[in-house]
Amino acid sequence: MAVCKKWTLAKAFSGPPDASNFKLETEELPKQLKEGEVLCEAVFLSVDPYMRLFPVDVGSVMFGEQIARVTKSENPNYPVGTFVQIMVGWRTHTVLSDPTKLNKVMDMGDLSKSLALGPLGMPGMTAYFGFLDACHPKPGEIVYVNGAAGAVGNLVGQIAKIKGCTVIGSAGSEEKCKWLKEELGFDAVFNYKKTPLEDALKEHAPKGIDCFFDNVGGNDTTTVLKHMNKCGRAAICGAISQYNREEKDKDKGELPYSAILMNMLHVEGIQGWHHVAKWPEALKQILQWIKEGKVKYKESVTEGFENTVPAFIGLFSGQNIGKALIKI
Repeated sequence: MAVCKKWTLAKAFSGPPDASNFKLETEELPKQLKEGEVLCEAVFLSVDPYMRLFPVDVGSVMFGEQIARVTKSENPNYPVGTFVQIMVGWRTHTVLSDPTKLNKVMDMGDLSKSLALGPLGMPGMTAYFGFLDACHPKPGEIVYVNGAAGAVGNLVGQIAKIKGCTVIGSAGSEEKCKWLKEELGFDAVFNYKKTPLEDALKEHAPKGIDCFFDNVGGNDTTTVLKHMNKCGRAAICGAISQYNREEKDKDKGELPYSAILMNMLHVEGIQGWHHVAKWPEALKQILQWIKEGKVKYKESVTEGFENTVPAFIGLFSGQNIGKALIKI
């Protein structure tokens, strides 16, 4: 049948990931499918910062999601040509039979199937439920999103605009800031590498922040919480500033508890998977917004399975705008 290429974890992470953490291997798949089995060939792989934290044993395939096409089938429910969304890691070919692991990609019309790994996938669900269910935005409120040019952050900002909020975003390059401001309609943006966070918040949110969607973590989180209005809401989605640091090197600044107490804040950790039972309603809504032009998206697509590792490493230096993908 097929020979699978796969990226495995060669050694445990310690600090920023580099090429030595990964090993490209091959795996021979069975020559014949059994009844109920399908052979899936990867079309798009997702690379995301959270994969740096996901527990993977040395020698095992790197964790991750992909869009694949069924190329051989002994299962009438998944005929050849069916596109599926599967959580099988960084590999080119996979034999599956378990229906709980075979999720058909939703009908998106003429849109690329890759969107099922972005705004119509886990990042989109994280943005939708994380913002709406944790922040409960109201028209006219001030929303601040850091990491705003990432796969989750940019969608949070766009949903906030749809809900009638004033949106402030931060990103790490002028190109990203221009995209957020000119194409996505953020009301204010700043480059955190050029403007200190404290100064930017005083300038762009002089009356305080009502909703905070946090993708960065560390000392930045405490700084923002101190600028929030009474009874503000904060959704804690990620902490990319801390992922590559050893415990001794992580931010050790002011603790956030005084800000939470004095401002009577609601602070909630959020994960898209927690709301999986409600995904259909969110997928329908986001797809409608995309078709109406209310939600725009950008993909940073890297060609070739062999380039998966450089694309993943690049996430931590901000090389992507929007959703980072590998096209096989």
